[in-house]
Parts: sequence; C-alpha cells; structure tokens
Amino acid sequence: MHKVALVTGAASGIGRAVAEGLAAAGQRVVVADLPNSEGAAVAQAIGGLFVPTDLAQREACRALVTAAQAHFGPVDILVNNAGFQSINPIADFAEDVWEQMIAVMLTAPFLLTKYVWPDMQAQQWGRIVNIGSIHSLRASPFKVGYIAAKHGMLGLTRTAALEGGPYGITVNLIAPAYVRTPLVEQQIADQARTRNISPDEVIERVMLEPAAIKRLIEPSEVAELVNFLCSPAASSMSGSVFEMALGWTAR
Repeated sequence: MHKVALVTGAASGIGRAVAEGLAAAGQRVVVADLPNSEGAAVAQAIGGLFVPTDLAQREACRALVTAAQAHFGPVDILVNNAGFQSINPIADFAEDVWEQMIAVMLTAPFLLTKYVWPDMQAQQWGRIVNIGSIHSLRASPFKVGYIAAKHGMLGLTRTAALEGGPYGITVNLIAPAYVRTPLVEQQIADQARTRNISPDEVIERVMLEPAAIKRLIEPSEVAELVNFLCSPAASSMSGSVFEMALGWTAR
C-alpha cells in the first residue's frame, strides 16, 4: 500500500514519529509545520515533502492541501496532530491565545478534513487519524483552551466517521496521556510555575498521579497505532477513541 499521507505538526514529537513511521511503511509523506521548524530536515530524511504552514490561517490550510495534491496527488491519509499548550486559569487566559488554539487545534483539522474529503470520496478510500489527548475525555485545571479544542476534536471525529462510512473513509481519534515530547517538557515548566512547585513534583503529583503505569509514553508508540489504523486490519474501525491512557481512565 503506497498512499499519500499528510501529517501536521510533523517537525517534532508525535508528528515527527508519525511521519517517520508512515514513510517506513511505504507512504509518501507531506510534512506540515511552521516555517521556522525542523520540518524541512524531517522531510528530507524520509524522502517526503515539507510544506511550511501556519495552520492558524484558513487560507494556509487550503494551500497546504493544494501543495500536497500538486506534488504527490490526492491525499489518502490525514493525520491531524498539530497543537500547542497554554497553562493559565480561565480568568487570566488571553482571548487571542484562545482564538489561536481553537484555530490550530480544531478549526484547522475541520478545514483539512473538508479539503481532502472530495478526493477520498471519489476513490472510496480514506484514513483520517486525529491526535487527541486523554484531555479529549477528561478535564484538568489551567488548560481551558487545550481541553476545549481536544473535546471538540472528538465530536469532529465521530461526526466525520458517520458521514465517511459509506465512502470507505474511516476517522478515529487517538487519546494518549502524557507523551515524551518538547510540548510536554514545556507543560512541565508551565505547570511548575503556575502551581509553584518543582518540575519533578509536576511529573509525580500532576501528570502521573492518576496513572496506573508510571511512565511517559514514547512518540513511537503513538506512531505505531497510527500505522495500524491506516492498515487494512483496521478497516472496520471508525468513530472510535483509542486510549493510550496508562490506566488513567480506569478509575
């Protein structure tokens, strides 16, 4: 199976691991990330295409899909992974940060889904994997923008799955707990500042306290699940949430 895969936020962390995993499986990968990211290096290493993109801009979402189609042809696989974090109480949460988070983490996945949808419909095959979070299912304080966007992505996933079923398009959401990424390292520092505790205490008392398995998830583990969801073995799976919760939701 040699498909065209578009991965957002693919310059580092989960997105990079996903792009590398899909390329290793034989897919032609479009790496989308900010212009000042390591996206070009990632694309060169895997033989893919780097498209510098600010997903907060609606026209950039359209241009990203157009560039992917022009270079490789119709997009068969879409992995909506791009995101960022802001840690603040609701009263102190800046309105412009809220708008940017919703734009990148919810509006952009909707727009990219909309733009790749016609080709997937025409070929009667498509795979859309949304990288959510355990915060698609649970809330935590000081993360209102992130959690609102991740909850919204779950609704988008389920609705798109219902509409895509007749056309062979599956849409699923992966909900990991804390993954060892640069974003999580930033979260640790932000949480330490907000809660006035040490970074080690953040990991032990905030991140891993609810978990049965006391470790961070590796990006490669998420990438392996993405590859499975894009494989023939997962053709019956759609509208589902695949928890990588370290036992968090078992309580």
